[in-house]
Amino acid sequence: MTLLSVNLNKIAVLRNSRGGTEPDILRAAQTCIEAGCGGITVHPRPDLRHVRPDDVRVLATLLRGRVEYNIEGNPFAAPRGAYPGLLALAREVRPTQVTLVPDSEGQITSDHGFDLTADCERLRPLVAELRELGCRVSLFVDAGAQGFEQAVAIGVERIEIYTGPYAEAFAEGDARDALAACVDTARRAQQAGLAVNAGHDLNQANLGGFKAAIPGLAEVSIGHALIGEALYDGLAPTVRRYMQILR
Repeated sequence: MTLLSVNLNKIAVLRNSRGGTEPDILRAAQTCIEAGCGGITVHPRPDLRHVRPDDVRVLATLLRGRVEYNIEGNPFAAPRGAYPGLLALAREVRPTQVTLVPDSEGQITSDHGFDLTADCERLRPLVAELRELGCRVSLFVDAGAQGFEQAVAIGVERIEIYTGPYAEAFAEGDARDALAACVDTARRAQQAGLAVNAGHDLNQANLGGFKAAIPGLAEVSIGHALIGEALYDGLAPTVRRYMQILR
């Protein structure tokens, strides 16, 4: 079955907008785990606008031995203030998976993947260090990406397909071409020896068709839509509905 990893960034955004500790990110994680999710995702950024390094650390304690822990981020973003850098956080908490994402400073959300042909050599030492820490390494890529053999050669084990264009096309009423591009990308990645994750703007409406089209889909990381839907229906029931879709 495809693993559901719930991204908790939006819980942290809501907390940070007011200050203090509510809503409690640990309670949110616990609720998602009890509802059946297989993983928790966070994406700390240097500007600390949502999940912060201390959140990353306390979540590691809560999740260890229970569900997978996926930390996303740009490995080239320099340390700043309380943010020690992605690799430093990985050294501290040893997550199950680190998903490397080429987001830039001030970017509202991730909206493009790595160019594997151009970026793999630059990523090689970082991937090697993460593997030595015991972390599975996934690279965020666009549908249509090339260079999967190079990714395998530097030790990458998974890709995460950026599904924003698919979700946008689905909302507009015709996702056939966007879905076909994701399916082809997944097939080529799997043929090269990579497992396939997916994420960005997946929701209850568009997830079922996406999963059905990609045999062997390993994991989906869902945050923005899931937390938005949970405002109306509750967090635990929403997680359970996603689990039903993935079954």
